[in-house]
Amino acid sequence: MKTFTLPQTDLTVPNVVAGMMRIADLEDEAIRTLVGTALDNGINFFDHADIYGGEHRCEERFASALQWGAAQREKVILQTKCGIVHDAAGGFFDFSRAHILEAVDGSLKALQTDYIDILLLHRPDALVEPEEVAQAFDELEQAGKVRHFGVSNHTPGQIELLKKYVRQPLVADQVQLSITHSPLIAQGVAMNMADHDQSISRDSGLVDYCRAHDVTVQAWSPFQSGFFTGVFFGDPAYAELNAALDRLAAQYAVTPMGVATAWITRHPAQMQVVLGTTKPGRVAEAAAGSEIALTKGEWYELFRAAGHIVP
Repeated sequence: MKTFTLPQTDLTVPNVVAGMMRIADLEDEAIRTLVGTALDNGINFFDHADIYGGEHRCEERFASALQWGAAQREKVILQTKCGIVHDAAGGFFDFSRAHILEAVDGSLKALQTDYIDILLLHRPDALVEPEEVAQAFDELEQAGKVRHFGVSNHTPGQIELLKKYVRQPLVADQVQLSITHSPLIAQGVAMNMADHDQSISRDSGLVDYCRAHDVTVQAWSPFQSGFFTGVFFGDPAYAELNAALDRLAAQYAVTPMGVATAWITRHPAQMQVVLGTTKPGRVAEAAAGSEIALTKGEWYELFRAAGHIVP
């Protein structure tokens, strides 16, 4: 497993993260096996959110199944998110000081820990008052409850607005990214090609912004063909891509999932791949792929096979 120092922190992190969003209904032994497989493969970074599985449910199941002591806790990195509120009307976003503080206290209790390594603001709050975010972050840091802060699904402008008030570095932005769902990367390749949808900027140059400001991109849904439209593995709509994945998988002695992981980790932005699987075997497959350094030609071959334009 490849590791690196997360910019703007003292944390040594793996380039693959184990996402825990689907563990709510797993038995304790299944959770222990999933987490154990991650650890055996060098993945000691676990991603949560207060809304996963219902209010703090996945966080609770994680801690209840593992029952880690202080020594074990110190060996792992726990990341969680807050800011999404579900209600009868359909939900909304809340970055108020009161909500952030309440959410973090709920996560600490659910995870049975005294601190969170990284807290992310989950989705942009259109009504954000960044002064309140700054107050909440200061209180959480001073109390030792959160060590590092970041965002999820945020644009460069939204990050800059927060940075005007927030004193702590924003160390990560977790966004959707896969070979087939990669406008974050594809738009720049087709820049100024007016007749092609790929040339339209929808994220204001987020990847380049993150590289320039030492913000680590964390790729969620790394194998989804689109926005929760199913994985591209075995999808007839991506026959050319799957043929290329199969060939490279045989060449590198990994699985297609390993190659798809390598496509993301090959990017010089030094991204992290956030897995969402509950199957231990797939965790191992992705971990094996993270070790592969695809050539530029192989990376672009997969990019083209996924349907993107290379002028």
